[in-house]
Order: sequence, then structure tokens, then C-alpha cells
Amino acid sequence: MLINKYILNSLVSLILLSLVGACKVAPPVALPQTKQVPNSFGGATDSVSIGAISWKKFFTDPNLVNLIDTALQQNPDLQMAVQRIEMARANVMLSRGAFLPGIQGVASASVDRYGEYTMTGVGNYDTNKSPNINRDQRVTNPVQDYLVGLRSFWEVDLWGKLRNYKKAAYARFLASEKGRNLVQTALVANVASMYYELLALDNELEILDRNIELQQLAVELIQVQKAGGRATELAVQQFRAQLLNTRSLQAMKQQEIVAIENQLNSMLGRFPQPINRGLPLNQQVLPANLQVGIPVNLLSRRPDIQQAELELIAAKANVAAVRASFLPALTISPYIGFNAFKAPLLFDPASLAMGVLGGVTAPIFNQNILRSEYRRSAAGNREAFYGYQKALLTGYQEVLTSMRGIENYRRVADLKQQEVETLRSAVATSNDLFTAGYANYLEIITAQRGVLEAELVLTDTRKSIFLSSIDLYRALGGGWQ
Repeated sequence: MLINKYILNSLVSLILLSLVGACKVAPPVALPQTKQVPNSFGGATDSVSIGAISWKKFFTDPNLVNLIDTALQQNPDLQMAVQRIEMARANVMLSRGAFLPGIQGVASASVDRYGEYTMTGVGNYDTNKSPNINRDQRVTNPVQDYLVGLRSFWEVDLWGKLRNYKKAAYARFLASEKGRNLVQTALVANVASMYYELLALDNELEILDRNIELQQLAVELIQVQKAGGRATELAVQQFRAQLLNTRSLQAMKQQEIVAIENQLNSMLGRFPQPINRGLPLNQQVLPANLQVGIPVNLLSRRPDIQQAELELIAAKANVAAVRASFLPALTISPYIGFNAFKAPLLFDPASLAMGVLGGVTAPIFNQNILRSEYRRSAAGNREAFYGYQKALLTGYQEVLTSMRGIENYRRVADLKQQEVETLRSAVATSNDLFTAGYANYLEIITAQRGVLEAELVLTDTRKSIFLSSIDLYRALGGGWQ
């Protein structure tokens, strides 16, 4: 008797020690210190930012506004982002449901054959109402059982595990909305950039067409001079080669226009078709004063930074939920219904049965699973932290790069404009000198080639100003309003 009592006490102690050991919670995740955002963008002290302007006000070309509006309605990437929001919303609803008791309707019927010398078989020697006992007081088989009722299962959220899972799901839902805004800002910027690339290509094609006409006249003129003995066949070949080179550039620009138009149509979610353009590139305007505000404003406007911050919140909540999994869980399982060994007696008031089971469970032998889950969630938390830091660094860098790009490209455009005017004057002078016999054909060809290249570079520089302005608008969080 003493031995049995000793064994019982030892077993109870072992169970208690196991439960206490199982309740050891994993430590919280230690994260590095967040980097401080600079106070300004390269010394700029504006408090207002173009990132707060609606894209319909930032872009003034009606054709571009119509293209962006079409893209926002039909772009496949944006539509996919909307569906990701719906999936995240469903996860929030799922996490909310975990707080409520799960109720199931049960309707079951079973037939069992028990051995006559088992506890279950002997237990059927119950009352004279039982159909399972014969005259010899022996158990007959089979034994029937019918049940109709409700069963429930409810886990009481003692340590905030379910609450943290809900917090994580809601944060990811908000992050999915910011993800949609991120797709929209990129879409608005890409459509606008391609539109201005088209305008630049149109301008370059116009320059090439004009030079082809001038070079064709030059070929005809040199052929006349050759017939009069004032020029050689070599001069004719040089002028003709220059004309052929310019025509090849023309064909290349036409192909580039086709490619850009098709890419733009793809963004608009439609099959290839002509793209309506507005004013030429040199007549297009963007806001003259591109204010950038202060860096801290990026935290409230850039969708990628907001998304990264929400993902970090969700990751922290996941870690807290996993840590709570190490603690005991309280579950309550009530049931109510009708239970009988004969179908005709099933809904008899005497067949009403009910009960409740409450229990505390703690993980003992699955600690490795919980530790693995904790390590995974901890790594996810650190990854989310570094993702947030990267979003901050990327946002600041993009704003500063676009700011300096606009300034430098404007200086380049002013200098290139002066170069084009000088080279145009040089072409006119070389033509006059050639006519008077004071210049050779190579000087004319060099002058024409120089002005063509300068005009193309000037157009590309003007395009770069527009693209940098669009990049600045997107970098400041504009485009989703």
C-alpha cells in the first residue's frame, strides 16, 4: 500500500514538473535600433510636398490623364492587388472567428458488437429497458446508439495568443491595402513615363524627318555640282551615306515607338492600338516649383514604407502569439442533445443528454515543434525590421536622386540648347562657304551630323527632366490619392 502511494505521489510530481517545464516561454525578439530619418533632403526646408497633390492635378495633359484613368480601371497588376486585399480581409474574419465557440450540429448512428466478457459488454446489463439482454441475462449483439444534438469547442484566450493572431491578420490586411497603393503609384508613374518617352520619340522622329529632307537636298545639290565638274563622286557617296544613316535611324525610332505603344497598351489592359498624344514634348509643362517637404513626411505618404511598417507590426504580433503557445491552454467543450439505444426512444424527454468538459493542456513532447515555429517567427520579425529599414533608405535615396537629376538635367538642357543654336548657325555658314567655294563637302557633312546629334541629345535631356520629375512625384508618395 505504501509502495502504491509512493508511486502515485511520484507520478503526480513528475506530471507537475513536466507542466512547469512546458510553461517556459521563449524570450522576446531583440531588434536593432531604428535608423533616424534625416531632417531634410539635401538642405531643402519646404514643409509642403508635391507628393500630397492628386495625380489628376499634377499631370495637366488631358490625354495622359485619360490613359492613367484607363490603367487604374483595367491594369491586371492592380486588379490582382485588389484580390490580395480580399484574401487578407478573409484572414481577418478567420482570426475573429477563433474567439467564438465553435458549434457543430451532430447526427450520428452506430452499431457495435461487444465481447460478452468485457467491461463494455457487461455494462450493457443495465435495465430491463435495454434490448440487449436476453432471458439468460446474457448480452446480445449488435448494440445500437443514436445521437442528435450540438457540440461545441472553445479555447479561452488566457495569454493573448488568439488576440495577437488577430492583430497580425489585421495588420497584414492593412498592409495589403498599402500594397495596392504601391502598385497604383508605380502604375501612374510608369504610364506617365512611357507617355513622355513617346513624345520624345515623336520629337526625335520629327528631327530625323527634317534632316532627311535637308540631306536629300544636299545629295541633289552635290550631284548637280558633280555634273558641272565642281564636285567628285566621293563627295556624292559621302552625302548619300549620311542620308542612308539618317534613314536607318528613322526606322529604328519608328520601331521604338511601336514597342513603347505596345507596352503602354499592355499596362492599360488592352490590345495594341494607337496612343493619342497631346502637345509636343517642348510644349509640355509640369509644376515649376517641385517642393519635396521634409523626410518625415515619407512615413505617412509612401505606400512601401507604410506597408513595411505594418508587416513589422504583424511579425511582432506573430512572435507574441507563438510565445503564448508555450503556456497552458484552457478549453471548454460542452454538448447537448438526444442520445438513445433505440431510434423510437431518441426524442423522448428522458433521452436528453448534456455535459461539459473543461481542461488545461500544455505542450510537453512537442516542444521542438514550438521552438521551430518560434525561430521561424523570430526570423520573420527580423526580416520585417530590415525590410522597414530598407524602405526608409530607399525612399530617401530616391527623392534625393530625383531632386538632383532635375537640377542637373535642366542645366544640361540649357547648355545643349545653346549648342544646337550654335551648330545650326555653323550649318548655314558652311553651306554659304561651300557655295562660294571656300569650304569642302566634309565640313558640311560634319556640321550637319553635329547639329543632328545635338538635337537628339537635347530631346533626350528634356525627356529626362520629365522622367526625373515623375520619379520625384512617385518617390514622395504621390499617385495613390
